[in-house]
Amino acid sequence: MPKITVTIAILFLFSFSSFSQKTSLSGILIDESENTPIYNSVVALLTPKDSILYKFTRSDKEGKFNIRNIKTGNYILMTTHSHFADYLDAIILEETEKNMGTIALISKMKLLKEVIIKTGSIRVKGDTTSYRASDFKVDANANVEELLKKLPGIQVDKNGSIKAMGETVEKVLVDGEEFFGDDPGMAVKNLRADAVKEVQVFNKKSDQAEFTGIDDGETKKTINLKLKEDKKKGYFGKVDAANQPFSDADSRYNINSMFSSFKGKRKLSAFLLNGNTGQDGLSWQDNERFGGRDDISMNMDEDGNVSYEWTGGNNDEEPYVDTENGFIKNTNAGLQYSNKWNDKQTLNLSPKYNKQIYTNNKSTFIQRQVGETQLNENTSTVSNVNRGNFKLNAVYDVKLDSLNSIKFTAKTNFYDTESDEFTNGETKGNDGLIKNKQSRTFITDSDKQSLNANVLFKHKFAKERRTISLNGSWNRLHTNSDNFLKSLNESYNEGIISSSNDVDQNKIGEKTSQNLSLNIIYTEPLSKRFALQLGYQISHNTGKSNYLTYDYSDDTGNYDLINTSLSNQFKQTITTNTPNLKLSYNAKKINYSFGSGFGFTSFDLQDQTLNKQYKRHYTNFFPTANFNYKYKSNSNLRLNYQGATKQPTIDQLQPLRNNQDFFNQIVGNPDLKQSFTNRISIFHNTYSILTESQFYQNISLNMTSNLISYNKDIDPESAKTITTPINTNGNFSGNFYFGYGFKIKKIDLYVNLNPNLNYNKTVLSINNKISNSNTLNSGFGVYLNKFKEKKYEFSLGNNFSNNRNTTSQNDEVKSFNTNNFSLDIGVYFREKWKISTDYNLFSRQKTVDFQTNLTNQLWNARLQRNFKNDEFTAYIMVRDILNQNIGIRRYVYENTIGEEQNDRLKRYAMVGFTWNFKNKDVQAKK
Repeated sequence: MPKITVTIAILFLFSFSSFSQKTSLSGILIDESENTPIYNSVVALLTPKDSILYKFTRSDKEGKFNIRNIKTGNYILMTTHSHFADYLDAIILEETEKNMGTIALISKMKLLKEVIIKTGSIRVKGDTTSYRASDFKVDANANVEELLKKLPGIQVDKNGSIKAMGETVEKVLVDGEEFFGDDPGMAVKNLRADAVKEVQVFNKKSDQAEFTGIDDGETKKTINLKLKEDKKKGYFGKVDAANQPFSDADSRYNINSMFSSFKGKRKLSAFLLNGNTGQDGLSWQDNERFGGRDDISMNMDEDGNVSYEWTGGNNDEEPYVDTENGFIKNTNAGLQYSNKWNDKQTLNLSPKYNKQIYTNNKSTFIQRQVGETQLNENTSTVSNVNRGNFKLNAVYDVKLDSLNSIKFTAKTNFYDTESDEFTNGETKGNDGLIKNKQSRTFITDSDKQSLNANVLFKHKFAKERRTISLNGSWNRLHTNSDNFLKSLNESYNEGIISSSNDVDQNKIGEKTSQNLSLNIIYTEPLSKRFALQLGYQISHNTGKSNYLTYDYSDDTGNYDLINTSLSNQFKQTITTNTPNLKLSYNAKKINYSFGSGFGFTSFDLQDQTLNKQYKRHYTNFFPTANFNYKYKSNSNLRLNYQGATKQPTIDQLQPLRNNQDFFNQIVGNPDLKQSFTNRISIFHNTYSILTESQFYQNISLNMTSNLISYNKDIDPESAKTITTPINTNGNFSGNFYFGYGFKIKKIDLYVNLNPNLNYNKTVLSINNKISNSNTLNSGFGVYLNKFKEKKYEFSLGNNFSNNRNTTSQNDEVKSFNTNNFSLDIGVYFREKWKISTDYNLFSRQKTVDFQTNLTNQLWNARLQRNFKNDEFTAYIMVRDILNQNIGIRRYVYENTIGEEQNDRLKRYAMVGFTWNFKNKDVQAKK
């Protein structure tokens, strides 16, 4: 029996009380790696007061142990084995028998290997890449975002979007817990870099997959920030204020403040941002859901890379707020509270508030090819938006006992928007003759409420790996809108006006969509490595859309003439039952699972205005497969396949005509079918400790049948377009991302190489004639990074992109190149002073369609001085020194090529002061 040291006694010292009652203690010991029982391990109970042995036993051939006739009270549970690391745990034994469940022990050999692996700055374990934060130097008081920019394989763009190994990061956790909800930007912008011990990047599995150990293919690229132990005590924060000197009342200003208080497992943080320089608090998810057009979801980057998806006409036409462009006054505030009690109860609460006042002037050129006809549309739009948003996320997780747990999740989101939009536009043909002209005003007053609730109950049976879980969810989105449309629309024939149409209408909409689902999953171990999963899911989706349009009456001076052609009341009910089965295999190096679900879907659609009913029934096959191969300690290969359906939305189904843009109208289609997508993804990641190099590739393929696309009826003479969603087949997309990062040790330089390729084949219908569109976006990025603490920082990057599009309508190839060269330098002198500058050169190729070889430079600079051990910082900064900041995007997709130019904030200077504070204990430890 090994001798119990004084160190262990001190480490686990706490009061011990004995009672006359008796109880027992049981459990199972297994090998963490092999998941096999551990035989003949000593299991001992020690008295914490003096670490004296009280009782002991040994585990049997099944790894089970049972100590009986124990006095109730406090003990130290200890296991010892010649091949496994010791396990220590402080426990409380009460009158009821205590079952410790499964205790996984780590082999001493593996423990030794882990120690060796951790000597590098980066380590890869399974699909998790970990960076030791202290090895990547950043400026004093820098936030986590600045730290991420230093890490190989991670890119943070100027909008704050984070990519890791080519995939967009959807979650940022702090010590495994959500921080300010699911917005990745909140943690990286509001936490100090020097509080982070380790940055972990991985694909987070669903709660269900983490519980059962059976992969369901549902993952989110996630970053977990592990804090230093000394940063989990006390408080720290920042107050930053800056203002434009020698200016009028409309000067540039920013006021940012953040406060965090950590005490053990209790975390409390708050932030307040207020300014008019373009900083914004919306996460990309909110911006996509509430900020963009709901008819076509299309994302474009500076290089013209386009991703888009048809989602149907939006009857309340929420205005688009592009915070990268235009002028915005923003107030953003939030509170984050999380705590864990007795390792059994966890609460995470995060309310946030956002207020935006936004203005923008936008000009757009769109060229469409319709057979041999070319239509050129030029529009200019002035937008004014006043929007408020309140969001609340809450998670309460309770471990009822060693076998049962329950998790409650609630999310609310409330939006209130007032806006006005003024548009002037005209369309011409190839001959330069005008086809149509319009001017319109659209005024919006809308509010949205999004509610979501989820309950997940998990139960483990006494038999290892036998589990059952129940997951119930409910969500509801409700929209009210009161809009006014005034437009003057003129059609031309041979350049001469042929007709005119005036519109003056009040549009009142009320829309509600609701989904209720229940999922039951049971897992049964078949052997040491095989397990079977049985499941059943039922989902019930209902929707209601009432949309009424009233014409203005000259007789009454009111909007009281119902326009029946633009009004409709519609209901939908979609119910799906999905039984499913999956087989999984888990070993040390190889894990895989495969199975399928069978979906039985029924549609019940009711056009209440026309008294029509549409009923349909579908049977679907949902195959799924996952394979993970860890062929060595720092290398991982992962393959996923999944088949899934997508139901049309109520906007796509409702046969309602949207005439906001008179010459580009949208009509719903109640005959739409659900689409089915086959998704295949392959991810590989490897890291060499000796050379400090990382190599990763990501390939994804998507094939969709019955894709919810659209047909465009385009009149070449008037250029009037009627768009209707339809189902098409033959759609395909493929994406390839490659990354190679390494360190040139002789000059201490980090290098990252990132080629990428995106291909989309889209089936489009123009005037009911099917054609194909092929879009290929290819690019190559090079990034260099070198720094020396308190001396200098240097980063250099270049990102080239080619955008190419062809359609089967004609043989013409639409292609253009863009390039972005970036340079970022920071130099320290006299220890307290730092001058930093960043420079970007944007180049856009001259083409037949774009006659301007548009090049602009964006140059910023900052001079700062730190005081009192970096606690205070005074600075002067100048943005856009060359006064060339322009908001321009070029894009090509399907039969369309376009260019969009927006207002942007140009040259200005600011004087600012920052106070970075922290409690004295933390300062002393530093």
